Amino acid sequence: MALLRKINRGLLILLFLVALAFLYNMNRPQTLFKYSELRKDPGNAPRNEVEDETEVDRDIPVLICASEERIGASMATINSVYSNTRASVFFYIVTLRDAIKKIREYIENTKLRKIRYKILEFNPMVLKGKVNPDSSRPELLHPLNFVRFYLPLLAIGSHKRIVYLDDDVIVQGDIQELYHIKMKHGHAAAFASDCDLPDTHEMVRSVGMQTTYMGFLDYRKEEVRELGINPSDCTFNPGVFVADIDEWKKQKITKQLEKWMAVNFRENLFSSAVAGGVATPPMLIVFHDKYTTIDPLWHVRHLGWSPDAHYPESFLQKAHLLHWNGRFKPWDYPCVHLDLWEKWFIPDPTGKFALVRP
Repeated sequence: MALLRKINRGLLILLFLVALAFLYNMNRPQTLFKYSELRKDPGNAPRNEVEDETEVDRDIPVLICASEERIGASMATINSVYSNTRASVFFYIVTLRDAIKKIREYIENTKLRKIRYKILEFNPMVLKGKVNPDSSRPELLHPLNFVRFYLPLLAIGSHKRIVYLDDDVIVQGDIQELYHIKMKHGHAAAFASDCDLPDTHEMVRSVGMQTTYMGFLDYRKEEVRELGINPSDCTFNPGVFVADIDEWKKQKITKQLEKWMAVNFRENLFSSAVAGGVATPPMLIVFHDKYTTIDPLWHVRHLGWSPDAHYPESFLQKAHLLHWNGRFKPWDYPCVHLDLWEKWFIPDPTGKFALVRP
């Protein structure tokens, strides 16, 4: 009997320890990003060397996502940034696990081998229970569309700011001008307002581009009306922005964005809206009237909204940044102003990413 009691006591202790381990794992923060690679200039420091403080202070950090099916697009964006700046730029390239090797091959076997970069793997499980797969445009539900929500959790050293760029962007100006924008006190980010391009409003209206909150939020829902946001207020495009990391943390921006993702998951406040999918509306809600506006020439948008709407060439030449937001991407066909994008496109050395042309 004594032996039996000892065995039972041992089993109880074991069960208690297993329960504690289970609770610990349930409450442990989810790993969103995994470090993959840090690349220095050829002949300089070895791979996997961590940036020192003086180097971080000197760098312009630029974050871009690179999905497997659109790697060539991301490389064109990176090439345009790298080729048009006098500053020291450090690229943070965020992707999913299956694309890491392909990104590395693309960079190391082209002129981009000279860039300095780190590849980070995004864990899509963090989105579980936050996103409904019910969009008419499934590409807007890609996990990488939500990376911008989690900027402070990136392994970005001690950078105070970071520039976020979508992969359908070409930068024609010097990125340090955008990076050094003067932020208003208490603002965690700077965006371009959708009402700041008077030279292009006629074209935008002609193709039905959404520029107000009415186009993104479902005002039939009580939760939306309670926000007190005028449906005719101008929106902004979160495909290009500068983030103040310290202010982002202070205001708990990530938690606010996740809150609205969760509310939409339950109440469907914006997933069936006209524009923006489910990644844009949370940004519009959280940053309403709380962002610094950037020079509109640093975010000329709507180039991918219609294959029939063209900007004046003189205007595009003055633009510092071009954005093909919309369905009609410059690596597909049809699309407009393809020459301005192809100028920076670097063919895939593996031949897997190819342009669609007539």
